[in-house]
Amino acid sequence: MIYGGRSGEHEVSLASAAAVVQNLDPERYLPVAILIEKDWRWALPARPPTVTVAADVINQGKKELSEPSREAHLVAHPGADTLLTVDRREQGALVSGLALDVIFPVLHGPYGEDGTVQGLLELANVPYVGAGVLASAVGMDKAAMKMIFAANGLPICDYHAFLVRDWRRDERGLMSTIVAKLGFPVFVKPANLGSSVGISKARHAAELRTAIELAAQFDRKIVVEAAVPNAREIECSVLGNDEAEASVPGEVIPSREFYDYQAKYLDEGSKIIIPAQLTDAQIAEVRSLALAAFKAIDCAGMARVDFLLAADSGALYLNEVNTIPGFTTIGMYSKMWAATGLAFPALLDRLIALALERHAEKQQRRTSM
Repeated sequence: MIYGGRSGEHEVSLASAAAVVQNLDPERYLPVAILIEKDWRWALPARPPTVTVAADVINQGKKELSEPSREAHLVAHPGADTLLTVDRREQGALVSGLALDVIFPVLHGPYGEDGTVQGLLELANVPYVGAGVLASAVGMDKAAMKMIFAANGLPICDYHAFLVRDWRRDERGLMSTIVAKLGFPVFVKPANLGSSVGISKARHAAELRTAIELAAQFDRKIVVEAAVPNAREIECSVLGNDEAEASVPGEVIPSREFYDYQAKYLDEGSKIIIPAQLTDAQIAEVRSLALAAFKAIDCAGMARVDFLLAADSGALYLNEVNTIPGFTTIGMYSKMWAATGLAFPALLDRLIALALERHAEKQQRRTSM
């Protein structure tokens, strides 16, 4: 299990990883915790993470990382040892090899959920849980994701994407374009980030400028979206490879105006309703669109698909696909599957089986003439 990472969602990953470890069947699995620290070093900690509440991990800071650990180096080519570990001592270094059957990336955000680690695992030719390189990259880049959704005729709200470089060159021109195209209010987001990090709502030009400057601190690309009036935040879990299934939908009622980082992980006032209070027709539409979005980006294994439902008109809009959803105590992915009849330990069994199945299929393909 690879967790941690360099992104702003590092602490959320620690909590997700703790939940995964605690729900793996000890009779079937021997988990090996591989921590990517914020300075990019890979390590085998003395013990796996234990705190499943994201707010507690965030408040603890680096306490979870303070114990001694061995270096870990993933071997980027097929071989008997998937991982090399290095235990540095005064008299020298002890190097050991470790063979892993399957890898479960529990990484959120850039440098983990965006196809980078998945590419490394492809080079190593090791089975891994979740989406491949393409779906991971598209699922992380909100601008690319929206283009693919639009190309497949899936409903999305109006948006405008641009580079920070273009913003620096012509702030006034971009402001005019955004206001003319989208009006107010709008949401401003870094294109490549999750957990609502760097996201702001702008109701007028001054707030829009401030929101863009904040988003620019996190990514070179920014997405501005027209706000859906009186939006309800609906989510749906997807599980499978080529023949995927969708869970019952759930709804998030944020403690703040929208479900930002604070509302997700630090406030205690946000509410989760599973199943969501929707009509049968709305439930069918959510599940159908979730599967369509999963297929559109060529996803595999798992995804949580997020929607915005206009309370007045009933219009449903795809918001985004999360290819490695959170498994924290407030994580909706496992909760929606539990409400559908698949408990967390059994869900992990399915995810691992899907990873092995997809890897076995890849081994049957020809790689030469």
